[in-house]
Amino acid sequence: MIKHMNLKAHGKINLGLDVLRRREDGYHEVKMVMQTVGLYDSVDLRVNGRGGIHVETNLYYLPNNENNLVWKAADLLMEEFGIREGLDIRLKKFIPVAAGMAGGSSDAAAVLFGVNRMFGLGLSLEELKKRGVKIGADVPYCLMRGTALSEGIGEILTPLPPVPQCRVLLAKPNINVSTKWVYENLRANELRPEDHPDIDGLTDAIRRGDLKEMAGKFGNVLELVTEKRYPVIGDIKNVMLRCGALNAMMSGSGPTVFGLFENEGDAKKAYWTLRNGRLSGRVRQVYLTNFFNNREVSNGSGL
Repeated sequence: MIKHMNLKAHGKINLGLDVLRRREDGYHEVKMVMQTVGLYDSVDLRVNGRGGIHVETNLYYLPNNENNLVWKAADLLMEEFGIREGLDIRLKKFIPVAAGMAGGSSDAAAVLFGVNRMFGLGLSLEELKKRGVKIGADVPYCLMRGTALSEGIGEILTPLPPVPQCRVLLAKPNINVSTKWVYENLRANELRPEDHPDIDGLTDAIRRGDLKEMAGKFGNVLELVTEKRYPVIGDIKNVMLRCGALNAMMSGSGPTVFGLFENEGDAKKAYWTLRNGRLSGRVRQVYLTNFFNNREVSNGSGL
């Protein structure tokens, strides 16, 4: 048994996001390109002698009980395998909360990975992914990480070649967005053909390793809802583009906006403009990072 592990739970952005239709069961069928970024939460796991699952976070407003995805992830495996030892989970958040970056799902994925290793459960990555989807549709991807095409409700994953490296600027405005509200207001079955982004063209550009073409194929159908309700998203995109971004787009259901930069100076200019410029009072968090392509070093074996 391994008694202590510290793991990095990386955030993600959507390089492309399309919603194909709303299914009869209420779920939405999607087609997305997911990409891990360097920004991560710290997940510290430690076996305790008290029993039970105990969660601590650095954010007072996050639940520390069964309403937190890290608790659910630990309980899922510990219940299935009859683990009697207790587990302390200390979560230090850096990924913006409720921001379209799958922070909670990534934290849960890290706990699944950690519990599997610590208690010697012997589950493969595919077996962990099958369990992870019970917690959330993004958890299987967060276990795999890297660059991937995501289909179905998000659980059908096809690895893609690592995207060319560049600087990634992330900015979250001082608003939170309900994913449920965004999907309810999208009216997916009423979308026009021109509303759908070219996900096939995006994946082709990625396979060719063409960063500029990839950026030119960006598209997120959920912007139709979120940006219309929160114009600050468009304002942030415009700042990034004026500072030299190849392109800028909202990630997931929002409200985080990301921009890709080939030039370090342009990226830093956009960073400081968002931190100190006219939008500074409307932007809560700004991070400058890179893509994280773990398959370059771990051959897709996960965290």
